[in-house]
Amino acid sequence: MLLAIDISNTNIKFGLYNSTTMQRHWVVSTVRQRTTDEYAMVLNDLAHHAGHQLTDIDDIIVSSVVPPLTPVFQELAQRYFGKEAITVDHTMDLGIKYLIDNPWELGSDRIVISLAAHHLYGGPAIIIAFSTATTFDVISAEGDFLGGAIAPGLVISAEALSSAASRLFRVDLTPPRAALGKNTIENMQSGIIFGHVGLVQGLISRLRKEIPGVTDESEVKIIAHGGLGELMAPIIPEIQHVNPFLPLEGLRLAYARLRG
Repeated sequence: MLLAIDISNTNIKFGLYNSTTMQRHWVVSTVRQRTTDEYAMVLNDLAHHAGHQLTDIDDIIVSSVVPPLTPVFQELAQRYFGKEAITVDHTMDLGIKYLIDNPWELGSDRIVISLAAHHLYGGPAIIIAFSTATTFDVISAEGDFLGGAIAPGLVISAEALSSAASRLFRVDLTPPRAALGKNTIENMQSGIIFGHVGLVQGLISRLRKEIPGVTDESEVKIIAHGGLGELMAPIIPEIQHVNPFLPLEGLRLAYARLRG
């Protein structure tokens, strides 16, 4: 079985695959201070609870945007599985051209997400990650990475607002009953949630116009993922697909290409 590991700033996602089928998936909080042994025990407990053993895992592929944790999971693969983890980066032949200034700056998460989106939905496409940051990845009809945009995520925006304004406080990230708030909580929810909707819609509109070769903007697929993707998709009509497993699917596809 293949273990796919997606390490982001907020969460670490694990996907256990038998060929092309995801058998199990788990999400744990990203804790930079955890050691190799601690993460191994977490993974062992999760696998055991699902009826699997670590010995069931034949190979490991990793995407990481948290540099301190990358060697932690590489060591985990070697010590507990006797494997060299495949760590995705821009130098690997994944069938993607990186039509940007500095490909080495591109996070591996954006690489595997682009691979999965093109394979599952086709291109051209705009893939939006609603996570720590709200990230826009743009791919061509051929699946090449064209660039994108990065904006502060919903949680960052909400925390900045409550911490910088002495009379404001933290609120639940849920859409209010209307944009016209009638109390402080609704005012903040309107500004944070619906304000973010405006940001997303504005960038979708601009990015669609800048994709080379697109004559009909309706051809551009809009795909969402990330921890807050299912919250935001119902209030952003432009979003056509929501797939919380997009990074793990991209890792599976990357493994299939690299290992044949």
